[in-house]
Amino acid sequence: MTRREKPEHVILDGVSGPGKYVGTVLAWTQLSNGWWGEGEVKFYIDDDENPSICYAGTEDYFEGAWCFGETYSTPLLGYPLWRKEPGEIPKHVMYRWYILDPIRFKKNIKATIQALGWWPDGTLQPLTDDIVSVAYWYQKEPHSSFPELPPLEERWPR
Repeated sequence: MTRREKPEHVILDGVSGPGKYVGTVLAWTQLSNGWWGEGEVKFYIDDDENPSICYAGTEDYFEGAWCFGETYSTPLLGYPLWRKEPGEIPKHVMYRWYILDPIRFKKNIKATIQALGWWPDGTLQPLTDDIVSVAYWYQKEPHSSFPELPPLEERWPR
């Protein structure tokens, strides 16, 4: 299955045991022109097959509706980087913290974001953009083992 058939980026998965989700950071590099922020952010909590929490779009999740417009930073959410120099690929960085209202889970949690946007001709399209994410969460014992990290030299991009 290609990214166009299922344009979903996994922010967090494989977490089991009780805990609370407290933050998301996304770095997004557009690989096409047009609007890129229509994808839903979804949280699947405690074996739910359908999303337990679903945000209407990327820009709404980071509270920058109407195409963000300009960069901003607040203590709990922000859009501190938007860069599109002439001839350069557009880049975005966003964050959201759940410090005051963590997303609690008893058994497991999965978080995803769709890569959907409007192409310049006005067509809603699945995108193949480059998305990098960091999820922040706390867990109580007992929890499943964390995967072993590869050796340092294998963690570098090739």
